Amino acid sequence: MAAPGKLRIDPFLLAILAAAVIASFLPARGAMVDVVAWATKVAIFCLFFLYGARMHPEEAIKGLKHWRLHLTILGFTFVVFPLLGLALGALSPAPLSAALYPGLLYVTLCPSTVQSSINFTSIAKGNVAGAIVSASASNLLGVFVTPLLAIALMNTTGNASVGFGSIVDICVQILLPFVLGQASRRWTGAFVARHKKLKLFDQGSIVLVVYSAFSAGMREGIWGMVGVADIVVLVAVCLVVLALMLGLTWVTARRLGFNRADAIAIQMCGTKKSLATGLPMATVLFAGHPIGLIMLPLMVFHQAQLMACSALASRYARQTDAT
Repeated sequence: MAAPGKLRIDPFLLAILAAAVIASFLPARGAMVDVVAWATKVAIFCLFFLYGARMHPEEAIKGLKHWRLHLTILGFTFVVFPLLGLALGALSPAPLSAALYPGLLYVTLCPSTVQSSINFTSIAKGNVAGAIVSASASNLLGVFVTPLLAIALMNTTGNASVGFGSIVDICVQILLPFVLGQASRRWTGAFVARHKKLKLFDQGSIVLVVYSAFSAGMREGIWGMVGVADIVVLVAVCLVVLALMLGLTWVTARRLGFNRADAIAIQMCGTKKSLATGLPMATVLFAGHPIGLIMLPLMVFHQAQLMACSALASRYARQTDAT
């Protein structure tokens, strides 16, 4: 992560972009299609097992005493954001491409990030303990809530189809390994906590997911569905959505009587969308769809939120130091 006051491209995002570019020129074909598909399924299973082994559900229980803070953050993540996503449907098919809108709607359904939410709250001198609980709870709930929201909102609006087969895949590839990881914490929790380099497996799995998705996209001709102008509009819409949510979380938090430290936690946690959780879930949820186009808005929004929140966190830190 960039130091306070410095903006830079996330190396992890660079790896993801590289995977997308490589897949655009050298997609998996022939026998490699099945190899990459099965490798991706195994990677996603292991990824969510590690998520389950890594998360501390007892943290959420301990932090329930500050329920107003957590409820506000979860409300922004799983209620306000999805409602905004539905409202954005008015921009499709013009000026926002109909091919990109489902991905943008999916962005609004994803859980919050954990690491960056906590780190930016810390840099900004906000309520770090509250951020830890809320960000962890968001990811914990997101494993269950995001698929349910996708089924409820994306099926009914006709933007994507999440059928019975997808529901089974969600249970087998996401929920089952996550529950197994939680159940195994007695034996695996300490090991996972000690071995920080397991994060490289997490990131490698997501890079593989992106390569697999964009390979499938090339076989389906996804770049024939959108042009440069569509991508420019997507970036602009993501920036507007992010700016709106940054302002809304701050103003709402202050109007509800939260102090500055809590308002910072609400803003930093309530405006984030997790790339690490969202991309693997998208692969499972939208099998059979042009998954590369569904992933693209989340990749754009992820980098935008890192840059904006880095600048905001540094500004808040300077203001606190000056008082």
